Amino acid sequence: IFINDIDESIIGRLLKFADDTKLAGVVMTEDDVTKMQDDLNRLYQWSVDWQMLFNLDKCKTIHFGFNNRKVSYSMGNNVLESVTEERDLGVIIHQSLKSSSQCIKAVKSANATLGMIKRTFITRNKTTLLQLYRALARPKLEYCVQAWRPFLQRDIDLLEKVQRRATRLMVDNKIWSYEERLKSLNLTTLETSRLRGDLIETFKILRKLEDTESSLYFKMSGTGLRGHSLKLYKEQARLDVRKYFFSQRVVDTWNALPEIVIECTNVNNFKNKLDRY
Repeated sequence: IFINDIDESIIGRLLKFADDTKLAGVVMTEDDVTKMQDDLNRLYQWSVDWQMLFNLDKCKTIHFGFNNRKVSYSMGNNVLESVTEERDLGVIIHQSLKSSSQCIKAVKSANATLGMIKRTFITRNKTTLLQLYRALARPKLEYCVQAWRPFLQRDIDLLEKVQRRATRLMVDNKIWSYEERLKSLNLTTLETSRLRGDLIETFKILRKLEDTESSLYFKMSGTGLRGHSLKLYKEQARLDVRKYFFSQRVVDTWNALPEIVIECTNVNNFKNKLDRY
């Protein structure tokens, strides 16, 4: 209620979540720089007028793009600090848009939780440890993962090592391979789980089960003789950052799904048919 009018007269894109505010825009020319600074001035003046001052020590600037001019901006009399990465709603965003820093953070947190489970619980019952892993450790590896799913093999392997460690804790047979331990515990690899999460999120967006406009992410392929009724068009991508972004990486797998999976009308039905497929 208090901040609904904060984006009035703002030219750039303003993203609001509770007391967290982000201003974004494409800066190519001096005119773009002026527009961005004017927006910051309006935001600062709004905070003064309504006596809801920004914590300027926490306000940062992060620049994206190879040819970014990296201009300095200010709010009031404070020049905003320029950073290479910033934590946003629990996810570390790096200026390269690669997720290595977020992967390291997630792995440290999940490993600490596994250590806590090992020290705290005497039982080595497979069912109990599996429930603890699923409830306490694995969510740390999958929080908001559609936004930062890694595409570098070293980051994928780093995350997978946590689950390798967890399965060794739960399975007594020390000669079993990682794949055999997963089958015994009815688990999938984390990469498979991330792909499943992408498909579920795509289903929610296309079926309008979330308050997100599907055209922001996807372009429909149109009707054709092959494939299902919700085929997506995959655009050309020059950079890996774009190629492995959510709306690009999911297209081929989504288009390969059979109609019997796509035709579902609710999420639980989609999950069940997807898992069987």
